[in-house]
Amino acid sequence: MPPTRAEKKNQLQTVRAGNLGDLGWLRHGFSTRRGGVSDCYGPHSLNLGVTEQDTRENVQRNRELFFRNIGAVYPKNKPWPSVAMKQIHSSIVHTIKEMPGNPLSGDGLITRAPRVVLTVRTADCIPVLIVDPEERAVGSFHAGWRGTLARIVEKGVGEMRRAFGSQPENLRAAIGPGIHRCCYEVSEELKEKFASQFGYAGALFEEVFSSDPVREKYPLLFMNMRAPGHGEPHSTVHLDLIEANRRQLLDAGVPAHSIWISDLCTSCRTDLMFSHRKEKGRTGRMVAAVAIAE
Repeated sequence: MPPTRAEKKNQLQTVRAGNLGDLGWLRHGFSTRRGGVSDCYGPHSLNLGVTEQDTRENVQRNRELFFRNIGAVYPKNKPWPSVAMKQIHSSIVHTIKEMPGNPLSGDGLITRAPRVVLTVRTADCIPVLIVDPEERAVGSFHAGWRGTLARIVEKGVGEMRRAFGSQPENLRAAIGPGIHRCCYEVSEELKEKFASQFGYAGALFEEVFSSDPVREKYPLLFMNMRAPGHGEPHSTVHLDLIEANRRQLLDAGVPAHSIWISDLCTSCRTDLMFSHRKEKGRTGRMVAAVAIAE
């Protein structure tokens, strides 16, 4: 179906990784919220996940628009078949040799099959695409804090090595838009969980002190008996999921120069991205997609 006048006016916007653009056989992209047919999350929203607020018809049309945008279509713009999962925040990775007959549950997909689009849905969690230019194999991974704690990306590299003979030094990885440390406040309990699993956990967390204009203007109101005479300023713990997944890629053997990272924070940029946390759950879903053209 050709684009309508409204679709031409509100151009769909896609984020593409800078380290994957030279691979002519590859199709990939990270969707944004702009350029679709949905209106429940603002006009012309590209919602790619079935939600309570949107219709399946809108989502299907949006998917067609997105696949066309990244070039994952047959002649006459018929989209290639796609594989999605019921994402369960796990370390489960599926190897796709043909279109699955039954629904899949997990958080990672890998394949060497041509014209099959691997997808993961996000709205703050970290999407990671991995490409092997030597073996012409690809993978897509969904890394929220649970999946990151379970080493989904690190396991994904291992599964590509096992299934396709991929050598980590040949791999290229793209970490797409997700919630960044600036906006990702977490609990002390979660910090302890990461500390029990990763030797570098200390580098993943930052203590952020909040500014209080009233406290700064009237400090005497907050005096107490503790040395040095003032109460401790309020602070929160923030987690860097981007760095956590970059570290996993490095530990798996992917060279640092082969890892591309988007600078877009979903929570900071709700003008461009969906954010489950910032929008308090009432939001759409984005998709990270990768496919082999031939």
